[in-house]
Amino acid sequence: MFLLSKLFWVFAQPLSLAFLLAALAAVLAVVGWRRFSGLSAFLAALTLFITLFTTTGTVALQVLEAGFPKPATEPSEVACMIILGGAFDNEINTARGGMELNQSADRFVEALRLARNYPEARILISGGDGSISGTFEGEAQTAERFFSAFGISPDRLIKENTSRTTYENSLNTAELLKAQGLENCLLITSAFHMPRSVGLFRKAGITVTPWPVDYRTSGVVSPALDFTQPALNAQITTTAVREWMSLTAYYLTGRIDRIFPQ
Repeated sequence: MFLLSKLFWVFAQPLSLAFLLAALAAVLAVVGWRRFSGLSAFLAALTLFITLFTTTGTVALQVLEAGFPKPATEPSEVACMIILGGAFDNEINTARGGMELNQSADRFVEALRLARNYPEARILISGGDGSISGTFEGEAQTAERFFSAFGISPDRLIKENTSRTTYENSLNTAELLKAQGLENCLLITSAFHMPRSVGLFRKAGITVTPWPVDYRTSGVVSPALDFTQPALNAQITTTAVREWMSLTAYYLTGRIDRIFPQ
């Protein structure tokens, strides 16, 4: 299932879909099916236009980000926090031995801030190597170097270094929390990723306090044309499409109880 989902996404993301439709249009034109060729070319152009020159992706992403607002005040005590992987560049870190962060870096920046404010809190990092090759070090392994560099004792860390998906994050974390006797943890992940994460953790019987970070929209964008930032629009649309597809797939396979947990 893991490999199948990875391969499916290679072709299902908007720019790949536009390319496949354009290629299909060319093939259909060669064999003389011009009507179908024109339809395929139109769909390819429409997919590209929506992806590059509208705010559709931003609107779809901000709906996800609004699912679980961050609490207005910080808790008086924090016994533990769960950080979902996806913030380190595992390929580069494996090759260079560093701790290079990607666009989701806020997950660990916020966790570091909380770790200093709540010195007794345990820190569970859930994330292995999510690549198809499986040859890179997991996020939990890199996280130990990250926290140690800022004076956080490794004794506070609980490392879950085998999960490759959010579904595996929830299952493996549930076992570790039970073994450690921990409950009611903060769940730290990107805001757009929080609905799927909370849905999975609920299904696994884990009570968490959502602590969203890494917001990528202002939250006030309306559907409109946008010719100012096509590359960014494509990136945001791709993220939104992937997350909504994942929510749908997890709901249809019974991994979450609602298509949009709130």
